[in-house]
Amino acid sequence: MAARILLPLLLFLLGSHCWSGAAAAGRRQLLQARRAGDPNSQVKFDFSPFLIEYKSGRVKRLMGTDVVAASSDALTGVTSRDVVIDPSTGVAARLYLPSFRGGARVPVLVYFHGGAFVVESAFTPIYHAYLNTLAARAGVVAVSVNYRLAPEHPLPAAYDDSWAALRWVLASAAGSDPDPWLSQYGDLSRLFLAGDSAGGNIAHNLALRAGEEGLDGGARIKGVALLDPYFQGRSLVGADAADPAYLQSAARTWSFICAGRYPITHPYADPLVLPAASWQHLGASRVLVTVSERDRLSPWQRAYYAALRGSGWPGEAELYETPGEGHVYFLTKLGSPQALAEMAKLVAFINRD
Repeated sequence: MAARILLPLLLFLLGSHCWSGAAAAGRRQLLQARRAGDPNSQVKFDFSPFLIEYKSGRVKRLMGTDVVAASSDALTGVTSRDVVIDPSTGVAARLYLPSFRGGARVPVLVYFHGGAFVVESAFTPIYHAYLNTLAARAGVVAVSVNYRLAPEHPLPAAYDDSWAALRWVLASAAGSDPDPWLSQYGDLSRLFLAGDSAGGNIAHNLALRAGEEGLDGGARIKGVALLDPYFQGRSLVGADAADPAYLQSAARTWSFICAGRYPITHPYADPLVLPAASWQHLGASRVLVTVSERDRLSPWQRAYYAALRGSGWPGEAELYETPGEGHVYFLTKLGSPQALAEMAKLVAFINRD
């Protein structure tokens, strides 16, 4: 009797389980089908490890999104604060002021962060730590520029934002609406631009623009430091120039960064295509180029230095190489002997008469 009752119940339970399993599989298939037609889930451009853009326009950044607040840094004695430069675009900056004795005026350093033009900001932990250390060791008022990022704001947005920030620095140091730190401590006769990777690219292009157009109030850039700068293109430089797959990938990512406005042969990406006469307009008295041996961009960086020296530009160019390290290693290995040595070189470059 018990067997006659249990057998139908068992069959019912087994049937229910099979039905629920089939239903779950059906739901999964339906979800996959919906996702296949969902532009918010379909990849338009995979720029890993930086970001992924979807066909809907949604951008998912994979790094460089954390931020830290401006502060008084106990380790370096540097105080920082944030300013909005242009409310209409959101361009902003973080200013760094080292501890001073008396009313000494010090160099002004305008810094542009890296991140392939698509990630990072002036407020991320890695750049906050680097600028605290650099401002303390060099004894400068530093202005770390937060420019708009691609792909939401493709090039030339980063160049235009950075130019606006440079003009703001000049006006705030000597204009009618002064910034208290820049106007009280900044010495515009010792104005420097610096940047790493994409920021180095920006610093170069701003120095070129400054030389061609001039700066407000007749200001002049004393020096430009290009730290493992982001330059590449189809110039015949090094082994990578013979690697079609690499060049195709580089061209695709550059097109993504600028929304197809400029080919990778444009001087924005590849200054080596500039004629010598254009190099002579570079608006700085001296230039420092740093190269990390294992950086894939190093052939273009070395060629940049050689082209600048051979162009007839009247300034002084220096090349500093770090063996055994990769692209912008000094940001993540800030306390390493190699990074400290490179920073000492940068500090000496800024403070040399």
